[in-house]
Amino acid sequence: MSGMRPTGRLHLGHYFGALTNWIEFQSKYESYFSIVDWHALTTKANTREVQAQIWEIALDWLAVGIDPEQSTIYVQSAVPEIAELHLLFSMMTPQNWVEREPTLKDMVKMLAANEAEALEKVTYGLFGYPILMTADILTFKGELVPVGKDQESHLEFSRDIARKFNNTYGVSYFPEPKPEFTTTPLLKGVDGLKMGKSYGNDIKIADTAADTEKKVKQMVTDRTRIAKSDPGHVDICEVPWPMYKVFADKPMLETVKKECENAEIGCVQCKSRLAVIINERFAPFRERRESLAKDPDKVRKLLEHGNVKARKVAKQTLHEVREIMGMVNWESLT
Repeated sequence: MSGMRPTGRLHLGHYFGALTNWIEFQSKYESYFSIVDWHALTTKANTREVQAQIWEIALDWLAVGIDPEQSTIYVQSAVPEIAELHLLFSMMTPQNWVEREPTLKDMVKMLAANEAEALEKVTYGLFGYPILMTADILTFKGELVPVGKDQESHLEFSRDIARKFNNTYGVSYFPEPKPEFTTTPLLKGVDGLKMGKSYGNDIKIADTAADTEKKVKQMVTDRTRIAKSDPGHVDICEVPWPMYKVFADKPMLETVKKECENAEIGCVQCKSRLAVIINERFAPFRERRESLAKDPDKVRKLLEHGNVKARKVAKQTLHEVREIMGMVNWESLT
């Protein structure tokens, strides 16, 4: 089980850091992939913008190969049982568990410069973000969660809640979700900093060939190489070389390294070749995405079908949770 916030079109970091894993997992495991729009509302108040981005992410997922025949693709807010499970978990989660969550601390720092400002800007929803993420996972009894190394603390938090629920009610109901880390290192943006939608330094997988080429030309290279005739150093080439290592095969990497270090090729020419490689890789994806965008009814039906599948499982989970807790189930499952 995994998900993404609909806060903008997806970039190369999303593709290599998450989507390639998802594509592999969907053929091996029962997989649930959620467009987590409630999570997006913790930092975005414009609900219309969030709804528009749901569509964009759905197009990206389907075009790269997330297959609704092999996995369940759904929108978080279409499964209200997740919200109820989040509420029930919040009743048993100590406040200090949430306060020590590293990822939450980082999000607070991004929103507020000091404690006084944090009290004004950090909402109850943002504070409860880790609990909602736990509900996302445990609603579907997720056992394996593909995440980046920076999300490890979230999974430990979810395991803590699963253990507390099981111990409180003397059951072994919820599994303790384990992380499946991506083997691809974090990709840098064109400026050499962490690639991110909000930083304006990303290359989106849906970018046109021309836009991709323009962005690749902006990539920071070996800052010590002044002239084309100077030998380059791939080990300190900040962005193009790590990108080559993701996109190129071994013979190409050997060629790039030799040409750079022997000053047979300049950085401009090297980046132009990289742009061609990236565009060739994503040309089929862009064609599929364009085709899907022209058939919104098809995409909507695929999402609706996934929502129904996800909600059926979520209803069963919540029904069983309420029974374990000794609460009355006022609605039947039929």
